[in-house]
Amino acid sequence: MEIESGMLQKLEKEIGKEKICSCLIAHRGETIFHYYKNKKMESKLFKINSITKSVLSVLIGIAIDRGDLQGVHTPIGHYLPHVGADKQEITIEHLLTMTSGFEWPEWGAWGGRPFPMINSADWVKYVLEQPMVENVGERMIYNSGCSHLLSAILQKATGEKVDAYAEKVLFKPLGIEEYSWQEDAKQITIGGFGLCLQAADLLKLGMLMIQNGRWENRQIVSEHWATRSTTAMYHTYDHVGSYGYHWWVMADETKRAQDPYLFFAMGYGGQYIFVSPVDQLVVVFTSDLYKNTFLPLRLFRKHFVEGA
Repeated sequence: MEIESGMLQKLEKEIGKEKICSCLIAHRGETIFHYYKNKKMESKLFKINSITKSVLSVLIGIAIDRGDLQGVHTPIGHYLPHVGADKQEITIEHLLTMTSGFEWPEWGAWGGRPFPMINSADWVKYVLEQPMVENVGERMIYNSGCSHLLSAILQKATGEKVDAYAEKVLFKPLGIEEYSWQEDAKQITIGGFGLCLQAADLLKLGMLMIQNGRWENRQIVSEHWATRSTTAMYHTYDHVGSYGYHWWVMADETKRAQDPYLFFAMGYGGQYIFVSPVDQLVVVFTSDLYKNTFLPLRLFRKHFVEGA
C-alpha cells in the first residue's frame, strides 16, 4: 500500500470534525502522520479501556515464554481457589478467547460496561460465581471478567502485581515511561480495563506486534505468541470482527478474516490500535467518542481498507 499525502489530508480533515483526541500512523517502520486535538494531547495519559485486554494478552505470552506461567491449556483451578465443579474444564485459553461459558451480558443488558462486577467487593469471586450458560469453548461472549481472572492468575503465578510485571518485561523494554493502571479492592490489577497510556506508546505496542514480537533486535514476546494471539478463532460480532487471544481480527462480509489480514485492539469510547502486517501499517486512535465507539473503525475501513 502506498499512502498518499492527499489521503492523509482528507483523513485529518475528517477526524478534526469529531471527538478524536489523537491519530498516529506508522508505515514501514516510520511515523508518517500524527494528529493531536491540541498540544496537551501529546503527553496525555489516555484511558485506553479495553485495549488493556490486548496488553494483558502480550503479558500472558511473555509469562509463558519465561516459564513464569504454565501453558494456555492449564485449567484455571491450578491458580485460582474456589473454582466450582462446573468450571473445572475452563483453561487459560478459554479466558483468552472469552469462551468460558459464563453468563455475562456485558454487551447486552449491562450496556457495554461490567458494573455488577465493578460494584462487587471481590471481583474474582463475583466472576467465578456466575452461572454457566454455554459449553466451555463453544462460543465467544464478550467478558471483561475473563480478563480479570487472567490478571489474578498472572499475579498468582509471578508473585507480582501485573502493573509491576508489565513495567519490567514490557514497558521498560519498549521505552514506555509514563502509565497508570488501576486495581480492584483486593489489590489485583484490573485485567479488562484501567490502563492509561500515551498515544505514542500505543503506537509502540502496534509496532511490536507488526514486528512479530521484536523490538530493537530484542524478542520481547515470542513470534509464536504474536501470531497465535492475533489469529481469528471465534466469530461472534458481525459489526466488530472475530476474536483471538484478546485481540480482534477484522472480518469481511462473509465473516472470514479480511484479506489482507488485519487485527486490532479496541477500547470503549473510540480507542484503537489497527495493525496491517502485509502493508506494514499501524494506525492508532484515542477518542472521546463514548456515544460513537465504532467511528474510528469505520474511518479505518473507509481510508485503509475500502479505499486501498
